[in-house]
Amino acid sequence: MMTRQEHLRFCKNCTNRDMDLKVGLICKLTGEIADFENECPSYTIDEVSVARMDNEEPVERHQITGQLSERNLQELKKEQSLPAAIFVGIFIGILAAIGWAILTVLTGMQIGLVAIAIGAAVGLGIGHFGKGLDSIFGICGAIIAVFSCVLGNFLSIIGFVANAENYGYFETLLYFDYSYTFEVLKESASVMDFFFYAIAAAEGYKFSFRKITEKELHDLENNKQLNKT
Repeated sequence: MMTRQEHLRFCKNCTNRDMDLKVGLICKLTGEIADFENECPSYTIDEVSVARMDNEEPVERHQITGQLSERNLQELKKEQSLPAAIFVGIFIGILAAIGWAILTVLTGMQIGLVAIAIGAAVGLGIGHFGKGLDSIFGICGAIIAVFSCVLGNFLSIIGFVANAENYGYFETLLYFDYSYTFEVLKESASVMDFFFYAIAAAEGYKFSFRKITEKELHDLENNKQLNKT
């Protein structure tokens, strides 16, 4: 049996829709909420409503999983690639960490807002190449974002040590005693670091899912090929 949410995917774009303040969208032909199975014989698409759909701003992940039929949702999930998502996420995360370390060493101060940008960059990369809808993609994005921030902090410390001792950066990396890594990070950590790490994790999670617009959702439900991936 179709759920109310599944019915509304059709009703909200039908010319026969009407609004009841108590129950929401109803069919003006019957005066009742939809109760059809699979296909409504009275469904007439409202082209004006479809034309007004947003085709720029992606909808939230819960809207995608909640509004798509199970069949179409499973078809999208077949395009998911967790290995690609992890590879791209780590690659972007390492580059971002290096960039943050360079900026920190050059300016002599740690700009916490960069951590947020790192989280977003990692998430966007994972979302684009992984095309994920499952929660694991967001979890990976959050973990990699935090890892990148910690790596950026560590590389910053290496840079400061190299400058202080007049060593080369690669030389310092090569001869650093990595058994002290945790202790060094602990000594240099501050409350604000954890605050920005948390935001970076949230950004990494948020942006790690496939981006689909309202218009694309409608086209997919009406068996039209998505024009974006």
